[in-house]
Amino acid sequence: MTFQMRGLEAETFAPLFRLSDDELQAIGAQRVHADEADAYPCRISLTRVAVGEELILLNHVHQPDPSSPYRASGPIFVSRSGATGHYRGELAPILRNSLLSLRAYDRAHLIVDAEVAEGDAVIRVIERFLADPQVAHVDAHFARRGCFAARIERA
Repeated sequence: MTFQMRGLEAETFAPLFRLSDDELQAIGAQRVHADEADAYPCRISLTRVAVGEELILLNHVHQPDPSSPYRASGPIFVSRSGATGHYRGELAPILRNSLLSLRAYDRAHLIVDAEVAEGDAVIRVIERFLADPQVAHVDAHFARRGCFAARIERA
């Protein structure tokens, strides 16, 4: 089973970088600069940004269906220079070497399965979930902090 994941669209977040710090604060967001290597996962590129890179930390609704009890949002980082990443049949860099909570959803946006995995086991769990015809997509979250990482779908 081939899978794919695509980062969030850069154009959606570009206007945030033109806001002042006060304007960002008013919408519950903030500007940050990466001060540590491999510590800031950009949800646009699905990579970790370099030290010094400008990002916006904001709340993002990753399960938007208001009719689902699993409607959900959480904090994400987006990078000013991030270009929308697309990965097919491989894990995006931000998912490699991380303990992940993988959540399989059906078309009604209800969880039908979930698993925690790390390393090579992540791909096996994704493939098992997507082999089930009732699964519409899989959302990956960083297990330790719980933040949304990426959506995974059939290729």
